[in-house]
Amino acid sequence: IPMALLRKINQVLLFLLIVTLCGILYKKVHKGTVVKAEADDDAETAEDVEEEIPVVICAAAGRMGATMAAINSIYSNTDANIVFYVVGLRNTLTRIRKWIENSKLREINFKIVEFNPVVLKGKIRPDSSRPELLQPLNFVRFYLPLLIHQHEKVIYLDDDVIVQGDIQELYDTTLALGHAAAFSDDCDLPSAQDIDRLVGLQNTYMGYLDYRKKTIKDLGISPSTCSFNPGVIVANMTEWKHQRITKQLEKWMQKNVEENLYSSSLGGGVATSPMLIVFHGKYSTINPLWHIRHLGWNPDARYSEHFLQEAKLLHWNGRHKPWDFPSVHNDLWESWFVPDPAGIFKLNHNS
Repeated sequence: IPMALLRKINQVLLFLLIVTLCGILYKKVHKGTVVKAEADDDAETAEDVEEEIPVVICAAAGRMGATMAAINSIYSNTDANIVFYVVGLRNTLTRIRKWIENSKLREINFKIVEFNPVVLKGKIRPDSSRPELLQPLNFVRFYLPLLIHQHEKVIYLDDDVIVQGDIQELYDTTLALGHAAAFSDDCDLPSAQDIDRLVGLQNTYMGYLDYRKKTIKDLGISPSTCSFNPGVIVANMTEWKHQRITKQLEKWMQKNVEENLYSSSLGGGVATSPMLIVFHGKYSTINPLWHIRHLGWNPDARYSEHFLQEAKLLHWNGRHKPWDFPSVHNDLWESWFVPDPAGIFKLNHNS
């Protein structure tokens, strides 16, 4: 074969090779763009999911009306996309669904979650002065990541609250780096004139932990440290799992069963003490107006009307619940009450 022809064939082969390479390259780049576009779509979808605000609230058999009033108040005061995780024990799940679906709450976005109290076996002392605080649902807040999966940030609320502000504000609470949760400090209480009748109120660690016990002394926490109230929590699920918060809380529940570590004068409940230990010095704070509490402490202690109007969230912690008698500021609570379609839960406002 003459040299000139060989050179020609080589040039053609080289040309074809270049064309093929260009084709492959084009396809790769083009495919990459499509994949990236799809990935962008996914990213947008992820952002949309993140825009959902998850609110966890328990619905206990004897006080389901409280949960429904709280949900109604939250839903009515926001344009945010809320998903309510309503947590109950197995025997109440049908009733929860019926109450929501057969009332004005049928519009809400909700999921019903069963809490199995078997996880609490061997972790609770039966000798509390307030047995209602030993209800399994009181400990749901310890197990948030086991109940809620696809959310990074979660709001947990006790059932005896009413929300007057836009829950988006509470959700936007900044959690400092490395903090798994934000609470409201007990030293952020309103001025003395508003709460001059709240005698015996616990606002330090001494009210919750028995400082006569060596295990408590060894923690090295000053008894005069300000406590916090875990009835309103903004939690970061990634940090919670990373720090194994649930395991730590369970450890302190078990220690209490063995050593009776928590003060017998418990003002706030059995769920508070382990949280005070585990979160000591490692929590962010919630704006005090987002947790105006102790409305259930004393039926003679009233807040000023102006102060109550400013409040974003009201909490009737204590014995005197707004659906019972005697109680204070129950008109504020009752305006959000959703009557029980089954007629079981009734308001009791007579002595």
